[in-house]
Amino acid sequence: MATTLHLRSESKPLEHRSALTPTTTKALLDAGYKVNVERSPVRIFDDEEFEKVGATLVPEGSWIDAPTDHIIVGLKELPEDKFALKHTHVQFAHCYKSQGGWEEVLSRFPQGGGTLLDLEFLTDEQGRRVAAFGYHAGYAGAALAIEAWAWQLHHPEAKTMPGVSSYPNQDALVANVKARMQEGEAITKRKPTVLVIGALGRCGRGAVDLCKQAGIPDENILKWDMAETAKGGPFDEIVESDIFVNCIYLSEEIPPFVNEKSLKQDKRKLSVICDVSCDTTNPHNPVPVYTENSTFSRPTLPVVGYDNPPLCVISIDHLPSLLPREASEAFSQALLPSLLSLNDRTNSKVWQQAQNLFSNKVGTLPESMRSTFQKMADSMPAMPGLSSKS
Repeated sequence: MATTLHLRSESKPLEHRSALTPTTTKALLDAGYKVNVERSPVRIFDDEEFEKVGATLVPEGSWIDAPTDHIIVGLKELPEDKFALKHTHVQFAHCYKSQGGWEEVLSRFPQGGGTLLDLEFLTDEQGRRVAAFGYHAGYAGAALAIEAWAWQLHHPEAKTMPGVSSYPNQDALVANVKARMQEGEAITKRKPTVLVIGALGRCGRGAVDLCKQAGIPDENILKWDMAETAKGGPFDEIVESDIFVNCIYLSEEIPPFVNEKSLKQDKRKLSVICDVSCDTTNPHNPVPVYTENSTFSRPTLPVVGYDNPPLCVISIDHLPSLLPREASEAFSQALLPSLLSLNDRTNSKVWQQAQNLFSNKVGTLPESMRSTFQKMADSMPAMPGLSSKS
């Protein structure tokens, strides 16, 4: 029997990306999968693009009532709700790193007998992520940071920059950033200085590339990575830059990159922090100057107590949706080889590791929140390669 994938419509506001594209959907269909695609009013790809390659269009939100053996594919987290989840879900869930509310999010899966195969933690044999939006996250984050720098110069009393929406393509985004930067230069008589931490990773490379394409000279772009941050923060170089773009992947507690004392220095030029990593509710967030996410409708959040210049934070947790078509195509193509092995996932190392991680994380929940999972585990033989200690 063919394995059925069910692509759900995203529910997060202004989330236009898609885990599957018409191109990768056709590849899955050609490989013998059945693909159901929910009609979506927000997806960057038209419903007809999927229908044209052979996918079956189904109503928006119908994943809830899909047969339990259908695999639900999405990107961002599900809407907050209480009902238990019975399916296998492939998505970003943001509940494996002690984020706020993680227990409530994760517990829905074992309570319904479902499984979470989290896209953030799919890794190859070298431990590298098989697919990530990092490059476009850094690219979009740097773009908004430059826009915010220019906006604040012209509107120093404003609480937030006006809302933004996605761009049809990369060229349109770059043209807009160049125009905004010229407006800022009209006041400062110079281009901004930008410090990127995590510059050697995919996310950091995206941020650096945007800065260069926008016309910022290389000497104005400080490219930092592990070598530069090894001594531990806070770092004066951040405070002395106009823009700070944080692109690290946080895996353990580290000293903060900035804190109240460093930001209170008279030499501060810093006016925009773009925390692409967006570990907002992580207790080890190295940018501990904000407590909530910003959004595309409210892109910047003021950091209270800082004037001359004012200081704001961009903490949007789905930045690649600013370039939804390019970001979706790149991500889905990288994910495709793994998706093609979903029909035999007990023999696929990528999916076995994801299953193991889910089991381990569920094991950290209070017993009352994982009762259904525990009953199933006690009554079923162990999956090959599955160990709570792996």
